[in-house]
Amino acid sequence: MNNTAFNINKGIGRTVEFKGLKAQYLFIFAGGLLGILILTMILYMVGVNSYICLLVGAGGASLLIWQTFKLNQKYGEYGLMKIGGKSRHPKFIICRKPIYRYLKFNHKKGAL
Repeated sequence: MNNTAFNINKGIGRTVEFKGLKAQYLFIFAGGLLGILILTMILYMVGVNSYICLLVGAGGASLLIWQTFKLNQKYGEYGLMKIGGKSRHPKFIICRKPIYRYLKFNHKKGAL
C-alpha cells in the first residue's frame, strides 16, 4: 500500500504549484479538464458514438495537458500576465496638439 500525498503548496508566501504547473497555468489546466469532461458528457447524452466521445475526451485532454505544460515552460510563472499587459500597452502615443502649446508658459498673477 503506497500512501502518497500530493504536496500542493510548499511554503507560506510562495505561489501554488502542482507537479511543476505554477499559478495561472494550474487554473487553466483544471478548468480545461473540467470543460473537456463536460463536453464529452454532453456529446454522450446527445447520442454521439461512444468511441467518438472517448476520442474527443482523450484527445482534448492530452492536447490540453501538452499545451499547458508547454506554456508553463516557455513563459514561466508570470509570463501570461506579461503578455496580456503587453497587448494592452499602446504601440505609440498620438499627440494632436501643436508643439508650441506644450512649450507655452502660464504667467498668472500671484504665481511663484
